[in-house]
Amino acid sequence: MRALSNEVFNIVTLIACLLISACMVGPNYHEPPKKIAANWLYKGKAIRTRHIENANWWNVFHDPILTALIYYGYKNNLNLQSAGVRVLQARAQLAQTVGELYPQQQNLIGNFTDNRIGGTSLQSVLPTYFDTALLGANATWELDFWGKYRRAILSNNAAFLASYAAYDSALVSLTSDIATAYINIRTTEEFIAVTQANIRIQTTAFKLSQARFNAGQISLLDVEQSQTELAQTQSTLPEFISILQREKDTLAVLLGTTPDQVNGLLIPKKGIPHTQEAVVIGIPKETIAKRPDIYQARMAAIAQAEAIGATKANLYPAFSLTGTFALASNNIGASSLNDLFNWSSRTTTSGPAFNWPILNYGQLTNAVRIQDAVFQEALLQYLNLVLQAQKEVQDNITRVIEARKSEHYLMVASQAAIKSTQLAMIRYKEGESDYTPVLNSERQQLRVQLSLTQRKGDIPKALVALYRALGGGWQVRGCNDVVPAHIKKDMAARTYWGTLLQQQNHKPPITKQQSIKNRYLPNW
Repeated sequence: MRALSNEVFNIVTLIACLLISACMVGPNYHEPPKKIAANWLYKGKAIRTRHIENANWWNVFHDPILTALIYYGYKNNLNLQSAGVRVLQARAQLAQTVGELYPQQQNLIGNFTDNRIGGTSLQSVLPTYFDTALLGANATWELDFWGKYRRAILSNNAAFLASYAAYDSALVSLTSDIATAYINIRTTEEFIAVTQANIRIQTTAFKLSQARFNAGQISLLDVEQSQTELAQTQSTLPEFISILQREKDTLAVLLGTTPDQVNGLLIPKKGIPHTQEAVVIGIPKETIAKRPDIYQARMAAIAQAEAIGATKANLYPAFSLTGTFALASNNIGASSLNDLFNWSSRTTTSGPAFNWPILNYGQLTNAVRIQDAVFQEALLQYLNLVLQAQKEVQDNITRVIEARKSEHYLMVASQAAIKSTQLAMIRYKEGESDYTPVLNSERQQLRVQLSLTQRKGDIPKALVALYRALGGGWQVRGCNDVVPAHIKKDMAARTYWGTLLQQQNHKPPITKQQSIKNRYLPNW
């Protein structure tokens, strides 16, 4: 017994020495140089920046309904919940890969054989009838000599971290999409209000033209022109109502609810969100560091870099240890099947194994090339996303500034258009002009007011897009788990998840000790 213990100890010591001395083939990831602007610009001049705090950016609009909608969507959006479940999937995938470090094949073996011998050369040695029994186990352990399994673990660990960043990125998109849908709803409501107000004005002008025609003061042409303009304006109203419903339906999906529930969430009715607060813009490097989608792309590139080494290890010889321990007995002669559990009935086999697929006809080398090309693509996508992020921020900085300027001019134009219509109506009523000035002023007023409404909606949407480009909004989750409790309850009832459903076991490790535990200890 002591000799067996010493043998096991020696084998374990040998394995430990092999693992310590084993190398990992394949490239190690190196952060590539990235092109990052020194400053944000407006009209070619640098914009002053300071440390950015873009969490809960929607508070700048001071709209409690918008805030409530964002938290409602955070709790109920199904796409976000799917992203949370993908974190569990990635964590389980990592745990599965960690298991490959240990003996990969373990089998319990057992059989009972009823033997019949007749008419053979063994007849003189063995009885005609006898039984044999065998009970034991065997195992095969391919040593991770070239880092195939450790590279795979590092790859899946990066993929796990990327899945968490993907959740935060989905949250950034969700908050901005809810805000944009809400602004579209309020903007469309104002489009309807502006159209209805102009319909009332044009209805008054139409009635006035009818009265003057009946009094014989004008020709029928004025009446027909007035009615044409009124009917044309009335025809635009149904389209706005249709757009409003579509925007509400879009919001319903974002909130994870049905369209019939949206109206109740929009009460009381408010105007288009607006803010006079200055937008806080961080420096470019800070912005890049805060965007979860960029971190996700970086982790995806790292995962693919590790995959090259995991695949490349297949080019080298694989060393493994195999062993079998079994208890065997028979009922030949004085022996009995009851001897199966006697220690003297044991039988063991053990030894190293060696496998090297030399003649693979280019399959393995081309597999490595495929992984290298995929890594290069992931790296280029990562670098391109860095550039794209800067483009989005720069675009929306200009968009916000110019939209505010445009709003100012349109407000002046709207006031002038209203006054022009009033004066034209007075002159027409007193017979000082024909209907043409009234017609022109009505058209101009409607066009200017609709443009003003559009611009009033463009400003907050540009702000939302800017905060989205700055990577804000994911902080709303706070310390909450990425998977809601009711979903974890359903999953636990359906499948044994062990401890992985506990938040601390599927969140990114904070300490080095936790990171090592995730990468090297099996999770049952």
